[in-house]
Amino acid sequence: MSHYFETPTGPEQRRSVGVRFWETDWTFTTANGVFSGDGLDLGTGVLLRTHSPAPGARRLLDLGCGYGPIAVGLAVACPEAQVDAVDVNTRALDLTRTNADAHGVGGRVNALLPDEVDPGVRYDEIWSNPPIRIGKEALHDLLLAWLARLTPTGVARLVVGRNLGADSLQRWLIDQGWSCERTASAKGFRVFEVTRPTPS
Repeated sequence: MSHYFETPTGPEQRRSVGVRFWETDWTFTTANGVFSGDGLDLGTGVLLRTHSPAPGARRLLDLGCGYGPIAVGLAVACPEAQVDAVDVNTRALDLTRTNADAHGVGGRVNALLPDEVDPGVRYDEIWSNPPIRIGKEALHDLLLAWLARLTPTGVARLVVGRNLGADSLQRWLIDQGWSCERTASAKGFRVFEVTRPTPS
């Protein structure tokens, strides 16, 4: 059976969904075989309802972009920013490109496989509904790799289900030397802001 963490092999069935966040109504093209292809999942909805990007952000990352609602929203909200939208599912990346073009930000949303990202890029902000179900070890490796790409003053915003280990993940991030503050909680989800610790 195809899983949205992998590129599906079956025929693609595209459809449109309407969602609302940041006081804007959005229409996105989705398809089978991608994360939350029927709309905006609850966790991402909590993240977007409770946080917005800094106006001065210039380089942003949507980690695990799916069909691209976060990446497109970030690019629209930050008209001078470049947004990297990263996923391992090439169908999701194709949909992200389609949605970025439809909202007039195709030139600033870069839909990429992880290995295609310039290793020298550093991000002002990282946004993610991380793939908890890939397993704890794989998740930890993924987060450490990408959090290391924050600028010295950068912030990562992660939304994690409470019943999927949000609180233990927060403790683990702190144990790894990161500052991790819970900044919102709703509908069974926690939102964390992760930053580099302030030098003492």
